Amino acid sequence: MKLSKYFLPTLREAPQDADNVSVKLMFRAGIIRKLASGIYEWLPLGLRVLQKIENIVRDELNRVDGMEVRLPVIQPKELWMETGRWQVYGKELLRITDRKDSEFCFAPTAEEVITNMVRRDVSSYRQLPILLYQFGLKFRDEIRPRFGVMRSREFLMKDGYSFHATEEDAQKWYGILYGAYEKIFTRCGLSFKPVEADSGPIGGDQSHEFMVIADTGEAEIALCSCGYAANTEKAEVSEAPGRTADPSKLNAMADVPTPGLYTVEDVAKFLKMNKKQFIKTLFFLADGQPVMALVRGDHELNEGKLRRFLGVKDMEKAPQHIYEAIAGCPAGFAGPVDIKNKYAAGKDTLPLARVIADNAVKNIFNGVSGANKNDTHTTGINLGRDYTPDAFADIHVAAEGDLCPKCAKPLGFKRGIEVGQTFKLGTKYSKSLKCNILDEHQKEVPMVMGCYGIGVTRTVAAAIEQGHDDWGIIWPPSIAPFEFSLVSIESADKAVADASASVYEAIKAEGMDALWDERDERPGVKFKDADLIGLPWRIVVSTKTLKDGECEFKRRASKDAVRWKLAEVPAKLKELKAEIK
Repeated sequence: MKLSKYFLPTLREAPQDADNVSVKLMFRAGIIRKLASGIYEWLPLGLRVLQKIENIVRDELNRVDGMEVRLPVIQPKELWMETGRWQVYGKELLRITDRKDSEFCFAPTAEEVITNMVRRDVSSYRQLPILLYQFGLKFRDEIRPRFGVMRSREFLMKDGYSFHATEEDAQKWYGILYGAYEKIFTRCGLSFKPVEADSGPIGGDQSHEFMVIADTGEAEIALCSCGYAANTEKAEVSEAPGRTADPSKLNAMADVPTPGLYTVEDVAKFLKMNKKQFIKTLFFLADGQPVMALVRGDHELNEGKLRRFLGVKDMEKAPQHIYEAIAGCPAGFAGPVDIKNKYAAGKDTLPLARVIADNAVKNIFNGVSGANKNDTHTTGINLGRDYTPDAFADIHVAAEGDLCPKCAKPLGFKRGIEVGQTFKLGTKYSKSLKCNILDEHQKEVPMVMGCYGIGVTRTVAAAIEQGHDDWGIIWPPSIAPFEFSLVSIESADKAVADASASVYEAIKAEGMDALWDERDERPGVKFKDADLIGLPWRIVVSTKTLKDGECEFKRRASKDAVRWKLAEVPAKLKELKAEIK
């Protein structure tokens, strides 16, 4: 494609609200434009990248007998009512009403629709397994869209679903799709890591996220040399070795006035104590019942771990009136001491179902927590003497200093960008939607399902976050919009034009594409645009190189250029094509 005819509006500066590297470069390189908050237009250059990624995904899924379908983006309320998600999905679900006052939603995901499709026409175990997938627009009404297309409201996603007669077959296919995902992201030229993940609202009992490793990633990954890897929302930790308290060194409890100081940071600074000495006290409603959770002051509570430990379906942070009803004080001043005896006689109070403490709390001696009265904290709190949790569990977010759950070595941490996730759903949706089959014993049973998603637009952004420098994007060859940037210097010169056209045709003959910059512009302008757009390989033809019957070749990721004889170009192109996965 000749650049003079290509719609490629590059920018010197990114918009002021561009808040990470990828969105800045995507604006500047003419890949996207913003239509509204979290909603973007994809320009020709960007669309080519999306299509390259789609084709890689399609190729690998077809290799494992996947079948592509196309599902509606507008879904009826009735299907979502069957699964119970219409009421619980939250404000991210964009609900719409047609002229007949029928209610619909704009698809944020496709579990209901795909399960409905299969339940109509599949009735026997002999028709399974089936793997169906689609590429489709999704909409999730994010409260604060950010990071460009990485956290947008509208996005392109590949969602796939498998249906099985048995749990064993579902597990087998989970492994097959896991392997297909590894091939997909390898072919995309990305450095990535599959990590254990929480299934979240999608459901299921097994899940992995595929993380592109990048310092700018919004997710944190816990890693160990033994091979263990999980995002910190899921990562488990080994319990640290216990310590024995010296009874002679246990202080008596004392209440300390802390007016207006309700965060661990503020109180620790006021008392000149380490945050590790604090017991952070939090209330939740678990299936409607109040629960107290205790974690060390420098740790964050992992709500997913707590929810799984309690075995509840729904869990949410308790509102202020729950703190008042149980502890008799606002949030920030509650504590575990004598908490189950705090109810005031004759008042309407809520019973506290359970007190769950993180394992790390066991090693806090002479601790500090809220005094269960306003503007006051208690020091000298000790386990057993002053409070006794109902249970201990691993319920904090994995952090520096924690130990691997498999080998008990210290965990390391990296940043990552989630580009795909796999779920073993089980029968969550097939049961609620009555997606049943007759098994080999002629017994009606729900199908076992798997779910496999890839954020196509996120993958574009992740590739840029991982591949860029001060000058612009550095595309992996397999997903680059064009493989070559062909630059003609003194393009009006007939010899340069003819030699450039010859190189251009040789590139096309090898089944690759070039963006041919034959504009009447200064060399510096052309080179800056080439570096910004970031195509993997650059070939320059000029009167200077033609004097020696040569052209100049440079890899975008390299500082050095080399000379090629024009006669050698076809052979050199074959070598480069072999590098494309």
